[in-house]
Amino acid sequence: MEWYNVGKIVNTHGIRGEVRVISQTDFPEERYVVGEQIALFKKDSKKPLRLTIATARPHKNFILLSFEGYPNINDVEEFRDGILKVSEKQLSELEEDEYYYHEIIGCNVFDEEGNEIGQVKEIFETGANDVWTLKGVNGKDQHIPVIDDVIKEIDIDGKKIIIHVMDGLLS
Repeated sequence: MEWYNVGKIVNTHGIRGEVRVISQTDFPEERYVVGEQIALFKKDSKKPLRLTIATARPHKNFILLSFEGYPNINDVEEFRDGILKVSEKQLSELEEDEYYYHEIIGCNVFDEEGNEIGQVKEIFETGANDVWTLKGVNGKDQHIPVIDDVIKEIDIDGKKIIIHVMDGLLS
């Protein structure tokens, strides 16, 4: 079974079993819902721990979650640094020109002349738009805003993205 990252537990929060999660999904309203099943992959374990979300709420730049059967801080201490994932069965169909993070990460990025710029290694959200972090062909990270003026073509099957390099975009 394929598993897809939706968040990382970075710390506990309070004494009532809540954890701080850095969301890694475009669909937090679907992933972090009371009653939803989610899998926790801890660092030292190869087998996931299946959890049911008991509470979910935004807090600053995090999502605070608690899980059924884990009512206090001592129960969730060991979850720190764990990765939250969903199975491929939990993925919903996307609209045309919408993509999951796992489809974009690993794609090679080229300019309109065919010059390779790098490979998408991370996606993070800003207020206005997502930003892709590329591992540049020169080893230096590049940051590409995901806006229509820059992203010209995405070929998920070919793992290839074409961008328009505006003045000052690449450092």
